[in-house]
Amino acid sequence: MRKTIGLLVWSIFFLTGANTFAQDDDFHIYLCFGQSNMQGATKAEPMDTIPVAGFEMMSPMDCPDLNRKMGEWYPAKPPLANCNAGLSPADYFGRTMAENAKEGVKIGVINVAVGGCKIELYDKDNYKSYVKTAPDWMLNWINEYGGNPYGRLVELAKKAQKDGVIKGILLHQGESNTGDTLWPQKVKEVYNNLLKDLDLDPAQTPLLAGELLSEDENGACASMNSIINTLPQVIPNAYVVPSDGCEGTQDRLHFSAAGYRKLGKRYAHRMLQVLGQESKDVALTAKGPDSMLQVTVGTRNGMPFYNVIYGDKPVVVDAPLGLDTNLGDFTKNLVLKDSLIIAPMSETYYMNKIKKEKVEYKANEAVFSFLKDGLNAFDLIFSIGNNDIAFRYKMYPQNEHLSTVVKSEATGFKFPEDTKSFLSPMMTPMTGFARTAPSYESGYEVEKPMVENKSPEGYVFPGLFRTESGFWVLVSETGVHGQYPASHLGNFNNGGYSLEFPNPRQNNGYGSSAAQIGLPGLSPWRTITVGKTLKPIVETTIAFDVVHPLYEPSKQYEYGRGTWSWIIWQDVSMNYDDQIKYVDLAAELGYEFILIDAWWDSRIGYERMEELINYAKGKGVDVFLWYNSNGSWNDAFQTPINKMSTSVARKKEMKWLNKVRVKGIKVDFFGGDKQTTMQLYEDILSDANDYGLMVVFHGATLPRGWERMFPNFVGSEAVLASEMLVFSQDVREKEALYATLHPFIRNTVASMEFGGTVLNKFFNKGNKDGQKRLTSDIFQLATAILYQNPVQFFAITPNNLTDAPEWALDFMRTVPTTWDETVFLDGYPGKYVILARRHGNQWYIAGVNAQQETLEIDVRLPMLDSGEKLTIYRDNKELMGSATTVKLKKNKQVSIEIPNKGGILIKNE
Repeated sequence: MRKTIGLLVWSIFFLTGANTFAQDDDFHIYLCFGQSNMQGATKAEPMDTIPVAGFEMMSPMDCPDLNRKMGEWYPAKPPLANCNAGLSPADYFGRTMAENAKEGVKIGVINVAVGGCKIELYDKDNYKSYVKTAPDWMLNWINEYGGNPYGRLVELAKKAQKDGVIKGILLHQGESNTGDTLWPQKVKEVYNNLLKDLDLDPAQTPLLAGELLSEDENGACASMNSIINTLPQVIPNAYVVPSDGCEGTQDRLHFSAAGYRKLGKRYAHRMLQVLGQESKDVALTAKGPDSMLQVTVGTRNGMPFYNVIYGDKPVVVDAPLGLDTNLGDFTKNLVLKDSLIIAPMSETYYMNKIKKEKVEYKANEAVFSFLKDGLNAFDLIFSIGNNDIAFRYKMYPQNEHLSTVVKSEATGFKFPEDTKSFLSPMMTPMTGFARTAPSYESGYEVEKPMVENKSPEGYVFPGLFRTESGFWVLVSETGVHGQYPASHLGNFNNGGYSLEFPNPRQNNGYGSSAAQIGLPGLSPWRTITVGKTLKPIVETTIAFDVVHPLYEPSKQYEYGRGTWSWIIWQDVSMNYDDQIKYVDLAAELGYEFILIDAWWDSRIGYERMEELINYAKGKGVDVFLWYNSNGSWNDAFQTPINKMSTSVARKKEMKWLNKVRVKGIKVDFFGGDKQTTMQLYEDILSDANDYGLMVVFHGATLPRGWERMFPNFVGSEAVLASEMLVFSQDVREKEALYATLHPFIRNTVASMEFGGTVLNKFFNKGNKDGQKRLTSDIFQLATAILYQNPVQFFAITPNNLTDAPEWALDFMRTVPTTWDETVFLDGYPGKYVILARRHGNQWYIAGVNAQQETLEIDVRLPMLDSGEKLTIYRDNKELMGSATTVKLKKNKQVSIEIPNKGGILIKNE
């Protein structure tokens, strides 16, 4: 009896196991379902009908015209779903899987899809109620699957399991469920039923769901993609396949043949990654000339990132990269080519309007190349020096497309966890005076933990950071002009700061916030300067090193000093007689210029202005004239207005300026960083050069490499400048604080036309009471050295010739505005700063102190000779200044004491 039972058990095992033994583990099968896009809504083209070896399809129904029988395998070619369907993503999914399969492995797909259906059609328990509501045209397709598409899919899958192994499930559906937030849960129910009915392991059976036709392709149901992208939150082994850059048809619902090909390949590459058959992580490293600064660029799950290390210390950690464009989302599903081009680069150039005249730039250029869908997505070009990094994107044509719109960048900056920040908040658009913000005129948040960076609009460039290991990091951008918007830092989020394009509300909502460029095309450079000390931060020239002139200068521009009445005497000084006084003041001081500010056209007039210009010329003084940039983007009403906003008006005005021998213009009230505004800056500068005019910008953005790019550019405000000392008690109280920040942040990347050095005791014409100056005379003189700009309009007034100390006037008569060399000596942002600048053989050492306690420090002056005669301007405890003469000690050290809100000046004789 026992023997009989044993034989019976063995026979049952043998018979039931026969199918298992017949199953081919090298036949990988994928189930596909959905609605019309998975069904195939576009006619296949001849190239799509050539079978690929190793790719088969199981016919989901009888198709006599195609010589197909339901449940049988055939070489795969469209249609894969019903008998009259077209090309679908399943076609190029299977083709690509077969082309990438290991030797001996073949691919099979089963595609059951019904055009126009909701996901409810695949609900095994409730599909009948849905079918009752289906229109006749849909019923015809449903009936081709025996009235139950889900049942047909399971029936065929069970049959297929006798032949091979189900490796995954593909879904493309959602158009008919657009806006249904329960869609992910409904998909999960279908997925779980498939797993149960087919005895599949969820950990071994990934579900890939494709996005619908994208917003960039004007997809009618693109809003559903945000819901589809939540699917992995509901199904752990689910993955979303993006549709960006996949071409659509005019009906705004379906993909073109090219779109199906690209989408199908993306399904395949994602499946290959999930199965571990395609490399996920690639990382390549490049170093600077001395090998201390090291950049690593890589991908993680198809998403690009970069790291920066100095020595063995992390500086930037896993920061994101990439661009989202209307030709595709190049922030994900990218492949980094496993090859890196590195080449040394060296350049020597001369500029007499930045912090040093002769610049020797040495770096290694490294080019990292990224692909998407087999095409060049972009190159990431790094220029790596010993302390500076600059990087930018080079974007390529996508198929026949030779232009693109960059909607946003994923570019970010992530620092070690305990990093402290020194940042200036971005101003809220269309706020401030006459709705002219943003104009980069905010204060600073000093040495804050990054988690406290919560400015509603983010933060402007440049930004300074101090890492937990004590390294200093300065981030900014350069090379921005009319081909791209200017960017800024977002709030601290997800461990770092994203690079953000302008708020759409800027410039009264006029113009796009995105970048519109031709292909191939380049983004601006983003820069990172790293130092163990602040010396590389203060002395960097990276903003100018990686850019080049956009045009030749029309003449040799000459720089210098100027007076201007508006800053202290304000609007009422805009009359002929007061301007004569300021011309005479400039002549008395030996200054080269006078700036005549707003309202000159109406209160002096063009005709008398010619007289005034001729008078100034006779005194050896040249003229700058103020203009309102405005045409339609804010409410600034000062005149001249509508003279700079259009090409015709601008050239007509500049022709007159050239005729009457005006040397330069100051253009104000821009209030935006959009590409259209960058184009206006560029147009003003280019046109002005044609007429031999220098240009200063106020109420403006940070200049980003413009000193080198535009030969006639001579500075921008882009800072909480001298006018706010007149208007704000808070700014007066923080004047010393800000002065100890500008040399490390704002002024280290670009010229800064501050309009300061006030010798009045009060910020008004009477100079007797009112807005009292809280800093010393020597502090004010020191800022003439600390604040670098090739054309400086100082706030000295005619009465200062008699009420200011003679030693202060003597200093201001000879102070230069151009420098051959700049050397950082000591300081800490927000506390104090001491630096040296050289003009010819003359060295100027300047320092200010914002700390409550007196700064007592010994400073070494290695640039000077022992025994050299020095003039030292010092403050006592009451902020009363004096000048003395000493000889430099053998050790080349000078003992310095600077009281709170005081300064020091040293110059060699």
